[in-house]
Amino acid sequence: MDLVWPATAWALWVAALAAAVAVAGRERSAASPPAAGEPDPVAVGELLRGMRAQEVFHATLSELAGRGLARVEGDRFALVASGGEDAVPAYQRWALERVRERLGGAAEAPLVALMPDGADLEGDFAPLVRRRAIELGLARRRWPSLVVPVGLAVALAAPWYATVAEAGVSWLGGIATMVSFVAGGSLLLGGRGFLLTARGAEVAARPSPEREWIFTGSGWQGDGVEPAGYAAGGPRRHEVAGHVVKRWYDAEHERRYLALHDGRSARAKAFAVDPGTYKDVLPGDCVRLLVRREGDVVRVLAHERHW
Repeated sequence: MDLVWPATAWALWVAALAAAVAVAGRERSAASPPAAGEPDPVAVGELLRGMRAQEVFHATLSELAGRGLARVEGDRFALVASGGEDAVPAYQRWALERVRERLGGAAEAPLVALMPDGADLEGDFAPLVRRRAIELGLARRRWPSLVVPVGLAVALAAPWYATVAEAGVSWLGGIATMVSFVAGGSLLLGGRGFLLTARGAEVAARPSPEREWIFTGSGWQGDGVEPAGYAAGGPRRHEVAGHVVKRWYDAEHERRYLALHDGRSARAKAFAVDPGTYKDVLPGDCVRLLVRREGDVVRVLAHERHW
């Protein structure tokens, strides 16, 4: 079996892919930064940090309140009648429209009731936030146009055909077919890609701003949060369960906290968590945690998403 031509074809395609990725990875001139006095794009920053679309949406509601278009009091959200909606970015207009639909004419509603479906957030909302990140120069497309990824996908036909023509239906031909299918599909589905610029990487490296989202729904009336410390004679580790009613970042000590309400107590208890847990668990979620005596979370034992 002569594999010179198949090997050559694959080597040329890999070289073309590497060259295209290297060229696309070069930093290009970015858009101008936001004008002086313009509010920081909190929602865009959450997207760049890899937060879920639900968290980005809640950050958008905070931005609307900062612009005077909405009011957030505790766990209640209300729209404020004022002009200037046409001047806000597209993702904020999208959020305004969805919130107005869910309010259905009511003056206000719990924040937890205003969350759109996950499919709408991922399919419609998140692309608008990504586009805003590009407009602000915080991110860019990997490829200037779709010609490059489509061309690379089409070019896979050459090494695939050379391999199959030589190896037939053998295991080698099967591997070539699978690799071509996966690589071509990834190029086409990935489209133009989404990369952070140097300035976008700086924004993504910053911790999330200190912010508390409050949800009732576990019977908690917002009567406060107390540290989850326990007596020295108690067990070194134990389990706790309840609804997450608050979440915040302590910038001074660089620590992240979740406040958990057990459905019975007047006050919620605050537990320190690692960055991964802080990113994944949102207020409103129901969790069961293994915690240390000092109040640090060791492991999430159960996690029921609210959305």
